Amino acid sequence: MMQNSPNSRVSEISRLLRKIQAAACIWPVLLLTGCAPMSFLITPVTGSRDLVENVLSRESVWARDKIALIEVDGVLQNARQSSLLRQVGENPVALFKEKLDRAASDNRVKAAVLRINSPGGGVTASDLMYAEVLRFKRQTDKPVVAALMDVAASGGYYIACAADHILAHPTTVTGSIGVIMITPDFSGTMQKLGVRANIIKSADLKDAGSPFREMNERDRAVFQNIIDAMYARFLEVVALGRPQLEPDRIRLLADGRVYFAPDALAAGLIDDLGSLDEAVAAAKKMAGLVDESVIVVEYARPLSHRPNYYAHTSQTSPQMNIVNIDLPSWLSGATPRFMYLWAPIW
Repeated sequence: MMQNSPNSRVSEISRLLRKIQAAACIWPVLLLTGCAPMSFLITPVTGSRDLVENVLSRESVWARDKIALIEVDGVLQNARQSSLLRQVGENPVALFKEKLDRAASDNRVKAAVLRINSPGGGVTASDLMYAEVLRFKRQTDKPVVAALMDVAASGGYYIACAADHILAHPTTVTGSIGVIMITPDFSGTMQKLGVRANIIKSADLKDAGSPFREMNERDRAVFQNIIDAMYARFLEVVALGRPQLEPDRIRLLADGRVYFAPDALAAGLIDDLGSLDEAVAAAKKMAGLVDESVIVVEYARPLSHRPNYYAHTSQTSPQMNIVNIDLPSWLSGATPRFMYLWAPIW
């Protein structure tokens, strides 16, 4: 039998290599069709976690002065959010301070707008954020406008009282001036299950507020005294922020109810109704920039997409655990929580 020539063998090897190359190009397409995106984007990213400035709007290409939009969003707590298996997101108080510090350090930022969309939260978290706004104003002399969105109640309104001007969207719900302590009582359920908690304590009130026994009158009196003191502090904050309201009028308004924005305006709890555009315009006026063009900026972690000032990027990490059973933050622990919070359903 006649043997193949060297040129023939080279030709066969070349054809085989071309077939292998073609198969290598086709099989990923066949594998991914209908199961995954048909294209992939690889983008170099920075390893820094420092806040970056995002331009949300620019009134003119020649604009240099800035208005900083700073977000107050969700339930306020001086801790990272907890889930069943992990902690996620950032500490809202720490992030808020970081944004204020960034705005304070930029000489081109002439005013700040607090976009508040929060039902409130922890007493201490609310008070810390309120104090940070006062510190920002004291150190920079830059005016602050509070722009109330869907809900700016209890602790959200508490923070707004630190602003020089409070403007609410016409459909905002605000107010809820007051304090609440929520502590569950599992004692009846435990009795039905035949489960008992053995508590060894140094004094009678050491386990006051425990979910493992009913609250007695002595416990209740202790907690009521604390609630009353925190309530008095809230009233002082409102009085400082709304000097045109008499203390007796504030106490009458501060029965815990929420107010629809037009009613809040009529009651003197806010200064005006309007949109975020009008909040920016108010900030420009207070900063002496009525006839000037400005840039509206916001601060966020790298890779967040903020096309305009209504956009919001969640501070929580992607959900990775299969079972995601989360309780509201004010119910996630056995410790009683003191809250400047509007929480009619929990």
